[in-house]
Amino acid sequence: MRAVRIVEQKKPVIVDTIPDPSPGPQDAVIRVEATGICRSDWHAWMGDWTWIGLSPQLPITPGHEFGGEVVALGSEVKEFREGDKVTVPFHYGCGHCEYCSTGVPNLCENLAIYGFSWDGSYAEYVVVKNADFNLIRLPENVDSITAAAIGCRYMTGYHSVMRGQVQPGEWVAVQGAGGVGLSAIQTANAVGAQVIAVDIDDEKLEKAKQEGAAAVVNARRDSVPGVIREITKGGAHVGIDALGVKETILNSVLSLRRGGRHVQVGLTTAEEGGMVALPIDMITSLELEIVGSLGNPHPAYRGLLSLVSQGRLNPKSLVEREVGLDDVNEVFNNMTEFKTKGFNVITRF
Repeated sequence: MRAVRIVEQKKPVIVDTIPDPSPGPQDAVIRVEATGICRSDWHAWMGDWTWIGLSPQLPITPGHEFGGEVVALGSEVKEFREGDKVTVPFHYGCGHCEYCSTGVPNLCENLAIYGFSWDGSYAEYVVVKNADFNLIRLPENVDSITAAAIGCRYMTGYHSVMRGQVQPGEWVAVQGAGGVGLSAIQTANAVGAQVIAVDIDDEKLEKAKQEGAAAVVNARRDSVPGVIREITKGGAHVGIDALGVKETILNSVLSLRRGGRHVQVGLTTAEEGGMVALPIDMITSLELEIVGSLGNPHPAYRGLLSLVSQGRLNPKSLVEREVGLDDVNEVFNNMTEFKTKGFNVITRF
C-alpha cells in the first residue's frame, strides 16, 4: 500500500510503498477513505512534545483522524463485520484498566495514539487494535470525510465545551480560531452559549463568525482581557485555550469573571515546554477553576455523532480542502506558516 512516512524530523516526508497490514486476533484493518492532516501530526514531524513522551520513533506513518470501511477482522472480534463504516477516537484505550472500565478511556493507563505510538492513517489501510473496544460505528448519514473531521480536533473541541460545563446564555471565550477552536465555537454555539473568538488572523475570525461566534477579538490589535470584560460586562464564564501558547493561556484566565472556568486544551510548544506560570492569587480570590481536557471519551461519541447526524453540529463545514498523500509536505509547510484555515483532509491515496 501507499503511505506517507516521516523518516526524519523537519525534513520532507516521503510517500512509500509498504506491506499491507494484517489484523491480529483482536484487531481490524480499515480501508481509509478520508484522514485529516492535524497540527498534532505536524508536531510529530517537528519533533515536539518529547517532554510528555509523544515524540514517535521513526520512520512512522502519521495520522490519527480517519474514517473508512472494515476490510479484515481478527478471529476474536465479535461486534463488527467487514463492510462496516467506522471511525475511532485518536486515543487508543486498552479496555481493561481502571479508566477504561469507568468510561474515561481518554485517560487510559496504556493510552496510545495512532501515528505516534504506531503507524497511523496517512495510508491506504490502518490497523485498529482491540477493535471491539476502540472502533466506533458511523451512523448511515455520517460519511468518512465528516468522520475524519471529527477524529481529533472536532471531538477535542466538543469535549472541551463539555468539560467547561457550558450552559445556555453563558459567555465562552475561545482562544485560537484554528481547527480545535472553530470546533469549540460551533459546539458552544449549538448549546446556546454566546461565543467570543480570539485570534490574530482576521480571515480566521471571519470564519469564526460564520461558525457561530457572536463577537471576535484580534489579539494583535486589542488587549484581550480588557475587550472581553467589556463585551461580557464582567468577564467570560468559560475560557477555552485551543493553542497552548503562554500568551493565550494567560489571556484566557485573565478574561474570566468571578467563579469562571478555564479549560486547557492546547498542548504547549517547545518554547513553553509544558510549563506556564499562572496568576494563582487571582485564581484563589475569584474562585476560578482550571480544567484539563483531552480528546473525547469513547462513550461520549454517541452524543457527538447523534448531534452530527441530526445536523445540529456540522464538522464538514470546517473542511478547508481535500488533498492527496502527495500533498502532505505542502500542508505541513502551510501549518508552519499558520496559513491553514480549517481542516485539510486526505481523500486521494
